[in-house]
Amino acid sequence: MRQQRADYTLEDLLALPDDAPRVELVDGVIQVTPSPTLGHQDISFLLASWLRSHAPAHLRATQAVGVALSHNTSRQPDVLLCRAGLASDRSRLRPADVVLAVEVVSPGTRRVDRFAKPGEYAAAGIPFYWRVEQNPVHLYAYRLGDRIGPGGERQYELVVDSAELIELSDPFDIKLPITEITP
Repeated sequence: MRQQRADYTLEDLLALPDDAPRVELVDGVIQVTPSPTLGHQDISFLLASWLRSHAPAHLRATQAVGVALSHNTSRQPDVLLCRAGLASDRSRLRPADVVLAVEVVSPGTRRVDRFAKPGEYAAAGIPFYWRVEQNPVHLYAYRLGDRIGPGGERQYELVVDSAELIELSDPFDIKLPITEITP
């Protein structure tokens, strides 16, 4: 499938039919995202479930909801933690609604999940980013730091990483045994 233009906007995404494939909008280009593997989905589900059962009442865990990062860029984190109280019919969130974006890395998404998406999430001001590697499951937790990148935006700094236990005080008190998100 070849696009005829590269100036699509969030409004164009909203106009796609309900049966359209899962897509992300990156700098005006509509990108069809590959179907995730069973292992990827198992990790996403287990992590979203863990966050749902441990997050405080003012936060809500969900999966694969779009985040409008700019007028021509929208991503769908595998798991995200957003502010509670948002309407359930929302299919696209603002960066200010999102506290944590999580990507589970698959072979076809390595470069994007490790480099492009964290840069985009940081530039949009999302306070926390987690990257989960598979085989073995290993979680990297980042927070938005004060360091300024080449484009003038703040960048993430690594807070902790582990294949055993993640302990954090932000965005809430977390003590996550990695075995609980390992299929």
